Amino acid sequence: MTDRIRHYLADRPHEGPRLIVDLEVIRENYTAFAKALPDTRVFYAVKANPEPKVLQLLADLGSCFDAASVNEIRMVLATGATADRISFGNTIKKERDIETARKLGVDLYAVDCVEEVEKVARAAPGARVFARILCDGAGAEWPLSRKFGCVPEMAVDVLEHAHRLGLVSYGVSFHVGSQQRDPNMWDGALASASMVFRTLAERGIHLSMVNLGGGFPTKYLKKVPGVQDYGSAIFGALRKHFGNRIPETIIEPGRGMVGNAGMIEAEVVLISKKSDAKDDLRWVYLDIGKFGGLAETMDEAIRYPIKTRHDHAEKVPCVLAGPTCDSADVLYEKEPYLLPVSLEIGDLVLIEATGAYTTTYSAVAFNGFPPLETIVI
Repeated sequence: MTDRIRHYLADRPHEGPRLIVDLEVIRENYTAFAKALPDTRVFYAVKANPEPKVLQLLADLGSCFDAASVNEIRMVLATGATADRISFGNTIKKERDIETARKLGVDLYAVDCVEEVEKVARAAPGARVFARILCDGAGAEWPLSRKFGCVPEMAVDVLEHAHRLGLVSYGVSFHVGSQQRDPNMWDGALASASMVFRTLAERGIHLSMVNLGGGFPTKYLKKVPGVQDYGSAIFGALRKHFGNRIPETIIEPGRGMVGNAGMIEAEVVLISKKSDAKDDLRWVYLDIGKFGGLAETMDEAIRYPIKTRHDHAEKVPCVLAGPTCDSADVLYEKEPYLLPVSLEIGDLVLIEATGAYTTTYSAVAFNGFPPLETIVI
């Protein structure tokens, strides 16, 4: 927790869960990415946290943006950023949305099959496209290995088809998995990307860009390498697979840009047991759960750091759950969470590193609970 967040909370009573985001941390993160990969353009993944003040700061700093929908494109344009700083990075787009994006000036689109290429060719003739290739996501806490992308050999055919339809076959993209803690995982993906470049060059089609994707982590309970470590590993892999002809590169940080900039303040609503057995686990219920913004606790993939005023006391394993009338609203049970034995109903808890993928996962009115409040300082 930053001093700025601590000072904000000091005199403001808790009325419900709230996310506080410190813009100064985001500014520092952007600078770190720019220094770690100085020849790579930053395309912030808007879906991580689309709060207007966050987008405005990044636009003012010179960031580009990865948008997943027309609404996100409009959010970026509202900052004054021009359309040439936007990539429509979702590989699953309605044709009418592609047409709208084109009218708004967007010229860069992700694809992963010939059917998507054909939609882009009809709705945005002459646009630039990049093909997303599959990546197994090994080493990531949140792998993205099945829904998006195609095998590299198919990407060759997809980009050749785009070329024949009058589109600009611009490059290749991949994603090594969200919260990727191994900087060397970009090596294999870049090997595949270089194969696509070479094969298409032999067919007279010359690509220009590699989208290195996201995956840059934020620190939760486990240590993660610094951004500079990722920059060094990625640059080394680029030199290894592309030699002196390193293509234009972009990155799409989301979690790594805003994750550590936010903290959720929540309240303990109930502490109970399911039986009178001495060794039965305590259940701790908060006023926020999966449906209030903590959806990334699904399968207990992301384990957030939690701080309380009792952290000096003995800690015991607890099941941590949310407040809704849904049995799926349990955050940590397979691996119980260590919480102070002196924790009481009404205590406030601070859930750290929650600046990414929380407000956008928050339900509008499930069980009548309001969406997660965001405060930007």
